[in-house]
Amino acid sequence: MIQRSLATAAGAAAIVTSSSLSAEESVPAMNKQPSANDAKQGRLNQSVCQWCFGKIPLPEFAAKVSAMGMVGIDLLTPAEFGTLKEHGLVCTMVSSHPLPDGLCDPQFHDMALEKLNTAIEATGAEGWKNVICFSGNARGIDRKTGMKNCVDALKKIVPVAEKAGVTLQMELLNSKVDHPDYMCDNSEWGVELVKQVGSDNFKLLYDIYHMQIMEGDIIRTIEKNHPYYGHYHTAGNPGRHELDDTQELCYPPIARAIADTGYQGYFAHEFLPTRDPMTGLQEAFDQCVV
Repeated sequence: MIQRSLATAAGAAAIVTSSSLSAEESVPAMNKQPSANDAKQGRLNQSVCQWCFGKIPLPEFAAKVSAMGMVGIDLLTPAEFGTLKEHGLVCTMVSSHPLPDGLCDPQFHDMALEKLNTAIEATGAEGWKNVICFSGNARGIDRKTGMKNCVDALKKIVPVAEKAGVTLQMELLNSKVDHPDYMCDNSEWGVELVKQVGSDNFKLLYDIYHMQIMEGDIIRTIEKNHPYYGHYHTAGNPGRHELDDTQELCYPPIARAIADTGYQGYFAHEFLPTRDPMTGLQEAFDQCVV
């Protein structure tokens, strides 16, 4: 009986070992770095802001990020669309008016609306989706008045965006470190603005780096407010550098939380490299494949 029991146990162990080996051969190890093909199967459409990598000529940069598995590049102008299309990329966020001179101050409305109109037309003509806009600096304007001014301007330009199939995205930026006096510097103010404008073609660009500085609680804020966010930017904090272990944000769970909301837009990296730029970008990209 003992001999039969030992034989049975040995046979079972052999089956388990064989099954384990087969599973290891068919499923990538948890610590394996994804290839570009793996990355394209992730739930987030990753892109990158070219201005952070400005020392690399755009044609070379576009070729590299396309090979990495990214879908596009943020914050370019219509003059650069041709280069993107040569590499199978889209402009995931089109530039418009200057950041400090924005919609909270009526003295800039004519200029900003003209630039937004031009950007919307060019973006819509390509079948692309996003144009950036800014509240601008307050310059002594109180927040209630600034919101009214933004609503007045946006209600003039949003119908143009609706017709073109384009979404205007107002960026949330920190006013503590990088952009003193910027008005749209927190989710509460920005979400209320979106509600007052009342169009699916106006949303917020939630910059994770900037909002970590201003309000923290990143994942809970995203889960609460995700219907109002139409675009995301990344960077490490402090310093706005690589998404590595020198900074306080942990990006894999943030990326998963965004994907879990069912988000279908773009997720763009916007950090300032301190070392080899493409190595840092690949690392950021890999950890956000979720």
